[in-house]
Amino acid sequence: MNRTAAFRDTAQAATTPAANASRDLVIDVSGVTKRFGDRLVVNQIGLQVAAGEIYGFLGPNGSGKTTFLRMLCGLLTPDTGSGHCLGFDILTQAPQIKRRIGYMTQRFSLYEDLTIAENLDFIARVYEVRDRKAAVQRGLERLGLAERRHQLAGVLSGGWKQRLALAACLIHQPRLLLLDEPTAGVDPKARRDFWEELHRLAAEGLTVLITTHYMDEAERCHRLAYIAYGNLLARGTVADVVASAGLSTWEIDGSNLARLAEELRRLPGVEQVVAFGLALHVSGRDSALLASSLAPLAQAGRACRPIESGLEDVFISLMDRAPDNFAP
Repeated sequence: MNRTAAFRDTAQAATTPAANASRDLVIDVSGVTKRFGDRLVVNQIGLQVAAGEIYGFLGPNGSGKTTFLRMLCGLLTPDTGSGHCLGFDILTQAPQIKRRIGYMTQRFSLYEDLTIAENLDFIARVYEVRDRKAAVQRGLERLGLAERRHQLAGVLSGGWKQRLALAACLIHQPRLLLLDEPTAGVDPKARRDFWEELHRLAAEGLTVLITTHYMDEAERCHRLAYIAYGNLLARGTVADVVASAGLSTWEIDGSNLARLAEELRRLPGVEQVVAFGLALHVSGRDSALLASSLAPLAQAGRACRPIESGLEDVFISLMDRAPDNFAP
C-alpha cells in the first residue's frame, strides 16, 4: 500500500466509543499476543495508561515494542487478547482508533520533496481538518517551524525532522500519541526540547505512550513498562520498577578497572558488572552474599560502597536475565 492510501485509511470516519470502556483509561488492554510464523513476538501483554499520562515503554531491540504499538493503533490485529484504546475495541474498531491517534514511527516518514508547510497541509487534508490553513499555522508556531516553513523536509537535520514529525502527529488534535523511539539520532538539546513539549502536551490532557532506550528519558515518564523478548517483566513508576527488581548495587572506584571487572564477575553473588565512567557498578540480588564477596576489596583499601540501584542497572539486569525468543 502506498503512503497516500495508508493515510486515507487512517482518516476513516469515526463512530461512538464502546459504552463499557473506562472513561479514565485511554489504553486498557489485556492478553495481547502476536506471532509471526513460529515466533512469539508479543506474549499476553496487558497495559493500562491513564489520560494525560506519559507512559514509557522500554526494552531491547527485537522485544516486540513496535509490534505492540502497531496493534494498539490498528495497523496489526492481535492473534489473541482484548481491550480498548481511546474507548474503541482494538479488534473490531481499528479505523476509529486510527483517526484519533498520532503515530510517530522510528524512521522519518513524511515527504522529503515537500516543504515543511506542504507536509503539514497534506496531513491536514488527509484528516479533513477544518480550517486547514489555521491548523497548519498553529503547528508551525507551536513547534518553532514558522521561519522554516518553506524548507524542504529532506534537507532538515534530525532534530528539525523530529519537530516536523511531531507537528504532523498533532495536526488533527489527537487524544493519544504513540511515539516509537522518536529521539533516536538527535542531539541532547533537541531531545530536551522534545521532552519539554511532551510534558506541556500531557499537562493539556494529551496521553503519550513512548518507546525509548535512553534511561534519562525513561525517568521523565510518569510510569514505565519493561518488555523483553515479548514478555512484560516490570511496570510502575521508576521507584516501583527499581524496587521490584530487588537489586543491590555497589560502586567501586580505583585503577585497573577492566581487570578488576573480570575478577568480580567470578565472585559469588555478583550478577553484573558495568563500567560507569571511572567506576564500576556491581550488582546482585543476594545483598548479603554480594557484600561478603566485596568485603575483601574494602579491606584492601579499594573505594567500595553500596549505592541505590539506578534504572539503568535494573534495565541491564532484566535484559541479561530475559530469554531471547529469536535465539536459535
